[in-house]
Amino acid sequence: MMAIRYHERGGPEVLRYERVPRPSPAAGELLVRVRASSVNPGDWQIRSGLAGDRFALPYVPGWDISGVVEQAGEGAAGFREGEEVYGMTASGGGHAEYAVIPAAQAACKPKSLSHAEAAAVPMSAFTAWRALLEQGALRPGETVLVNGAAGGVGHFAVQIAKRAGAKVVAVASGRNEAWLRELGAVEFLDYTEVPVDRSPWRADLALDAVGGPDGDRLLAAVKPGGRLVPVAFGVYSPDKAAARSVAVGEVLMPPISTDALARLAAEFDAGRLRVVLDSVYPLRDAYLAHERSEGRRLRGKIVIEMETLA
Repeated sequence: MMAIRYHERGGPEVLRYERVPRPSPAAGELLVRVRASSVNPGDWQIRSGLAGDRFALPYVPGWDISGVVEQAGEGAAGFREGEEVYGMTASGGGHAEYAVIPAAQAACKPKSLSHAEAAAVPMSAFTAWRALLEQGALRPGETVLVNGAAGGVGHFAVQIAKRAGAKVVAVASGRNEAWLRELGAVEFLDYTEVPVDRSPWRADLALDAVGGPDGDRLLAAVKPGGRLVPVAFGVYSPDKAAARSVAVGEVLMPPISTDALARLAAEFDAGRLRVVLDSVYPLRDAYLAHERSEGRRLRGKIVIEMETLA
């Protein structure tokens, strides 16, 4: 099978389009013929070495996939050959024509979504859902500020917060205002014109999908007694947070479950959530997808489609 693989860490140029052995499913796993795989920041962070050497080389990136069950391993109950599924792999491998995925991290693909759209959902939508509703304990009527609202996690967060009955303040560049308001943002802050620490709105809950060395700037946009939940790694001073009585959470990446995927699928099929695709690339051009992801000027999700779909 063809896959994207790299043999050394570095920039997008280390990605190779090459033939690799097709994996076999172990007990509790599914072999999926991949139709599409999305690109997440973690893909290029692992590739560039920011995650250390946790993942052995050579390595096939890609965690989110959508495709068709080719074979079910022993004990992978509830799935049959030919069934359309989506979900997350255990340790990458999604940028390939075939990938192995734990059955416990797979579910039936949302019927209303294409494979490209479905592949955009698992990590980003689940991250936004968990950060807002579980970790952030969002309540109806609260004001939520989403920093990085135009990106993969951010555009899902805007919709999920609105669905939960919150007033949503979206922070992004001005060119994204119209479509983010369509998704549910009531207020919009163009960070190129007004720094987020000068936001005229104070949030009960802020979701930070940007992170970086200046995380503290968000503290000024949160009400005393409010919460800040980061979904990207950043620097947040405990002393400054305590001085403003703001509770800052940790970046949590728990594994997704079949139940969570099924719940998300129901939201998409009911029309309560939708996917915005920034761009779609063929497998052989995955290096371009990684370059675009690192540029961080996105409008939704980046997806890689397989070229041989027969």
